[in-house]
Amino acid sequence: MQIKDQTLDEVVEGLSPLTVEWMDDTAAEAIAALTTLPKKDAYSRDDIAALLDDDFERGILCARLFLAMSKDTMETELRRELGEGGIGVKRYKADKDGYLAVLEGLLLLEAMATTINYEPVWSDILVERLRSGRGSAIQGQKRGRGLEDFAEALVKEVFGDAYETRCTFTGADGKTAKCDVAVPDRGRPRIVIEVKAYNATGSKMTDIIGDLDAIIDAKRHDTILLFVTDGMTWKARISDLKKIIERQNQGKIARIYTTKMREAFLDDLRSLKSSVRI
Repeated sequence: MQIKDQTLDEVVEGLSPLTVEWMDDTAAEAIAALTTLPKKDAYSRDDIAALLDDDFERGILCARLFLAMSKDTMETELRRELGEGGIGVKRYKADKDGYLAVLEGLLLLEAMATTINYEPVWSDILVERLRSGRGSAIQGQKRGRGLEDFAEALVKEVFGDAYETRCTFTGADGKTAKCDVAVPDRGRPRIVIEVKAYNATGSKMTDIIGDLDAIIDAKRHDTILLFVTDGMTWKARISDLKKIIERQNQGKIARIYTTKMREAFLDDLRSLKSSVRI
C-alpha cells in the first residue's frame, strides 16, 4: 500500500450517503397482514384476537402501529396493566380475555377504526417523516428538560439564585465532573444534583450509572449528591435501577427522587439549607 498524506477535501469528496433498505421480512409481513383487514365503521375484540391468533408477534407489532407506540412504550404499558406474569404469547394464551381487555383499554379499537377509515393526503407522508425523525428527538429533549426544570424550580424556591445549572463542578483534589445542578456554585458545591428522564430503554439508561459514578468519584466527601429521575421504562431495566439504589444504600447517593416525591424533595432541600448553611 502506498503511504501518502490525505487531505480533508480528498476525504470529504469521497463521502457518499449510506442508504439502506428499511423494510425487513417482519415489516413486509406486517404490511401484508394490515392490508387484509376489512374496512368497517367499528371494530371488536374479535378483530384484535384475529390479529394476535394468526401470529402473535406480528399482531402486537400491528397493534403498536395503530397506537403509534414505540416497542419500549408498548411493553411498559402492557407490563403496567397486566402486572406479573409476562407480556408475551404465553401470557396471551393463558389469559386471552384479560390480555384483550388491556389492549381495548389502550383504545386499540378506536385507533383501528380511526386509522383504517382515514382518508390520507400527500402532506401526511411528510408529517410522518417529521414526527419519526425530528419529532422523536424533540420529545426526548423536552422530556429531559422538563424534569430538569422540575428540579431547578424546587432548588430555586429554597436557595434563591445560589445555584448553577448544567455545569462542571470542582471536587476533591481538583477532580471535576458534570452535573445538572450545583449549590451554591460549581467552585465548591455543597449539594450536587443529577437529573435524568427516560421513556425508552437502551444504553443511555446504563450510561447514567457511569455519570453518577463520575460524580461520586469527583465530589468531596462532605458534598451531598441527590438524584432525580423518572420514566416508566425503568421497570424494564430493573437491574440498572438496582445498581443506583445500591449506591444510595451505600451512602454514595444521599437520596433518589421522582416527580411524585416532590414534597419529600422540597422538605429535604429545606433541611439541607439549614444544615449546610447556604
